[in-house]
This record gives sequence, C-alpha cells and structure tokens, in this order.
Amino acid sequence: MPVEIWHNPGCSASRNALALIRHAGIEPVIVDYLKTPPSRDRLAEVIAAAGLRVRDAIRAKEKLHAELGLDDPSLSDDALLDAMIAHPILINRPFVIAPAGARLCRPLEVALDLLPPLTAPFAKEDGELVIDADGRRAR
Repeated sequence: MPVEIWHNPGCSASRNALALIRHAGIEPVIVDYLKTPPSRDRLAEVIAAAGLRVRDAIRAKEKLHAELGLDDPSLSDDALLDAMIAHPILINRPFVIAPAGARLCRPLEVALDLLPPLTAPFAKEDGELVIDADGRRAR
C-alpha cells in the first residue's frame, strides 16, 4: 500500500507534511482533496482509522464552519460528514494514510509515526527543526 496524502498546496502544514514524506524517500499518492474529495464512506473510514471523532476532523477555523453553524453540538456525525463532502475545504489537513495507519498530521510530528526512521535532518519551511542532525525528533 502506497503512502497517500490529502493535500492542499495552499496550506503550509500540508506542504510540510508532503516535504517530510519525500524526505523519507517516499513519493506519495497526492490527493488534492479540494478538487477530488474522498467519498463520504472513505472520509468516514479514514477519520475512524486515525482514531478521531468526526468533529475532530473538521476544520473549525474555516469561515464556512461558522457560517453553516457546524459548531452546534447537536449536529450528528452524519450531518458533519455531509457538510465536509459538500464543502471539502472543511476537511482538516493533512491526512496521511500509510501502511502503518492513518493520521491527521497536526502537528507535523504525528507523521513521523507513519514513516520509516529518518536519519537526515529535516526542517519545516519556516526553518523550525523537526529532525536533528542525529536523526532524533527535535522536540
């Protein structure tokens, strides 16, 4: 099974996750979920595989979240999934799906649990060190 990333190229967290996967020597399947959203079943499956509740996988900071009233605690998972499929911008990112499991990679370091051990240093695009010169997590 190849590594897959649900990617938004306009998101620094997503770009950093993609760079980290490539740094591990893996060329992932890149799913631009804004253009090609997952099916409702696939979205629910990946959220469950990541060990999340549906509400944890929705992008609450997105303006549309408030406009649609998605912060209403009485909304069911089905209603939230429907909103995420209708408006893929509401899917939090980046999700990484790998043989070792699925994770919402926020913070980025969560992705390290899905990748082979890294031996070379890696820094985010803002310069923050993730893997040090000895191949250890920087924090």
